[in-house]
Amino acid sequence: MLLVQLMKPFYTKQEGNRIKLVFAYQYFSIRKDDELFHFIPVEGKEIIVNAETLQVENLAEIFVFQKGNRYIRLPLYQLLVVSDVHKHLQAIIETNVHMNLSSSSLENAATVIQELEEKNYERMIDYALLHRDVSLFNKLQQYKEFNGGFPIE
Repeated sequence: MLLVQLMKPFYTKQEGNRIKLVFAYQYFSIRKDDELFHFIPVEGKEIIVNAETLQVENLAEIFVFQKGNRYIRLPLYQLLVVSDVHKHLQAIIETNVHMNLSSSSLENAATVIQELEEKNYERMIDYALLHRDVSLFNKLQQYKEFNGGFPIE
């Protein structure tokens, strides 16, 4: 059995419902019989995973590993069967999905904050008008003009 020593994508990219993991030289290494083989991107260099089903889509991709003048050449489907790549792959995908969820949560939070600021501004205008506070009303108008106003939907 082959054991993964290191599996770190050079970069990951989400394209629609696919997660593309691209590997570069020495970012991926396997151990076979106490010998360390390093990935070399001479043929295949990426793993494409469906984000919804978490299934690897490019099983025919050929990965090549090298130690000195010796090479191991394996199709991705075989690499998944004879090694523990799936464990490392799962951890990478979970991290990527978590990061995407975090960034979308931040975008949602920014939207909510902007809406709350707009409602607070409107309440402050109402307060100034209710109490006939011309000074506060003018300050709020200047603030709105200075900050470019709030987008109207």
